[in-house]
Amino acid sequence: MKKKKDFQTHVLRLPDELIHGLELGSSVAHNGCCLTVTRIDGNLVSFDLMQETLRVTNLGLLREGDRVNIERAAKFGDEIGGHNMSGHIMTTATVDEVIESENNYQIWFSMPSSLMKYVFTKGYIGIDGASLTIGDVEAQRFNVNLIPETLTRTNLATRRPGDAINIEIDPQTQAVVDTVERVMAARS
Repeated sequence: MKKKKDFQTHVLRLPDELIHGLELGSSVAHNGCCLTVTRIDGNLVSFDLMQETLRVTNLGLLREGDRVNIERAAKFGDEIGGHNMSGHIMTTATVDEVIESENNYQIWFSMPSSLMKYVFTKGYIGIDGASLTIGDVEAQRFNVNLIPETLTRTNLATRRPGDAINIEIDPQTQAVVDTVERVMAARS
């Protein structure tokens, strides 16, 4: 990790299966944030993060050795096994509470109230790049319920209260909510 003023470069060691076909300019999501490959040295792959990326994501908080959710960009013809995600992080949320029981794992997040209008029970949201179904919604909080497979394949099992989490809002929900607000404002 190389840090400069309002800029830093991340270097990740990617597993062999993610290196195949990777080239300069390829897109790879880090905790849900789409980044461009700037250098490849074997399995060590570099990515540059600009001021805006550092401002709206949790990537500037990463330390060497932290676990990062990584996903290569989908190609036409690929199976889309979840919700459609763009890699455009809107904000961060904060982990409020982690509730573990014998057969369930639930995480509560708080988020800026201005964005809660896009969060609906049974809607979906991108959390560190994982597209997840929203459980309960309260004033400035919401939760997700995680299955063991999600906990194994993501960094969400390591998240604790106070952690900053990247949030991508469902763009279709955002478009509908914003359009309804504009129509209602025009009628007033």
